[in-house]
Formats: sequence, C-alpha cells, structure tokens
Amino acid sequence: MLKGTVHKYGANVDTDAIIPARYLNVSEPDELAKHCMEDIDEDFVKKVQPGDIMMATTNFGCGSSREHAPLAIKAAGISCIIAKSYARIFFRNAINIGLPLLECDQAVDETEAGDTLEVDMNGGRIKNLTKGMEFEAKAYPDFMGELIAAGGLVAYTKKRLASRRV
Repeated sequence: MLKGTVHKYGANVDTDAIIPARYLNVSEPDELAKHCMEDIDEDFVKKVQPGDIMMATTNFGCGSSREHAPLAIKAAGISCIIAKSYARIFFRNAINIGLPLLECDQAVDETEAGDTLEVDMNGGRIKNLTKGMEFEAKAYPDFMGELIAAGGLVAYTKKRLASRRV
C-alpha cells in the first residue's frame, strides 16, 4: 500500500521538463533527483517527501526516450505516478526501473495537488483520503506487476537467475 501527497501537473509534460537536458551527463539517481522538475516546478524537490505521488493529465513523459526521466522521479521519492495517459517509451522505462504507473482518468479529474492518496497497486484501487473518494485504475498484467514488485527489470532478472542456480 502506498500513501502520499499529490504533486499534480498538466498535459504533455515531456522528459526535458522532468529532467532538463543539461543534466544528462549525470547518471547518479540522487544527483538527478536534485534537478527533477526544476524547469516547471522549481520548488518540487523542496516539497516532495518519500512516498509522495505524482499526477498528470495526458501524454506524461513525451519527448525523447531518456531513461533519466523516470529515474529522477523515483530517486526524488515519488512512489508512483497516476495519469490519464503516458508516452509509451516513458511507460516502459518506468516499469523497467520499478516505478509504478497507473492510468485512471477519474482519479486525475477528481484529485487536486496537495490531496493525500492511498494506492493499492495489487488491486489498482486509489483512495483520495482528503476527499473521501475511491477510484479504480487499469490493472497491470501479472508479469508487469512482478517486475515492479521486484524493483524493475534488472532486479527481477537477477532474482530469476538466482532462483535457477539453487
């Protein structure tokens, strides 16, 4: 179960807005996190707390296919992102590093920045504790849920390989 405060953004938040190109020579997640969202929300890194939830409307993560974008978000402390839709390459990059993404139009429409949400990733349920509302997101296929639970594709693969050696 995830629980956190919502940081909400609009449509077409591209990977340059998530982590500006001037930081692409950085590969350390903690260093990337220091610059996450700085061009569209200069106070983001000061406000975000571990476990908080990012929300956006449509086409979140569009633009270039840089893996730095979901990595910066996760390292900043965001536990999951809820949006109406994602750019496909961003979606896959996020899943590969173990950053959960949910799609739920109604939750996006009915939630404001600063609301507190509780998210059940297994059941796809989103509770807005501030407003006393509940929403249901599209569920992941079992395999994708396993990837996220393991912490991403690399961690999942290591776990699978280790289990075969025993």
